Amino acid sequence: MGSRKCGSCLSCLLIPLAIWSIIVNILLYFPNGQTFYATSSKLTNYVWYFEGICFSGVMMLIVAAVLLVLENDKYKCCQSENCSKKYMMLLSMIFSALGIAFSGYCLVISALGLVQGPYCRTVNGWEYAFESTAGSFLTDSSTWIQCLEPAYVVEWNIILFSILIALSGLQVMVCFIRVFIQLSRIFCGTYSVIIQPGII
Repeated sequence: MGSRKCGSCLSCLLIPLAIWSIIVNILLYFPNGQTFYATSSKLTNYVWYFEGICFSGVMMLIVAAVLLVLENDKYKCCQSENCSKKYMMLLSMIFSALGIAFSGYCLVISALGLVQGPYCRTVNGWEYAFESTAGSFLTDSSTWIQCLEPAYVVEWNIILFSILIALSGLQVMVCFIRVFIQLSRIFCGTYSVIIQPGII
């Protein structure tokens, strides 16, 4: 009972994390609240991977909804209660693994976007001014003045991509914990994953 309540709490936690991922990803399209750079495609290419909107956002909302349904004792997928629990556990592990994949995708893409740096206008025109620095520009704020437009785009990207990394990292942890809970149910004998013939 305790592990089921814990699983439900973890599934509920995925919902605000997903909503915030969507909001943060949307903000990346509008540096300083301006729409011009999105409409003219003057944004870093990693923004267009929809990592926060689709994968760490919408897909994680779906995963959270399914996991909440699976944690409901009233939901049964077959006639036998024991059989139903086994299928629910297997489905829960599958969707938790999907959650790891979705949030992991967002984590990787956000990290790549952070290290690459923003697409901005420099004295040489529009380019990735920090692409060759391997992320060293992140700790050297004196180099950020290379980006003339959009204003404060380096800070904008660093803050928002860092938030996305944190949110997706928490999602990965939550889904890993859920998988661990399901495995503990198997190995600690809460119920066996092996479905016996004739039980259905």
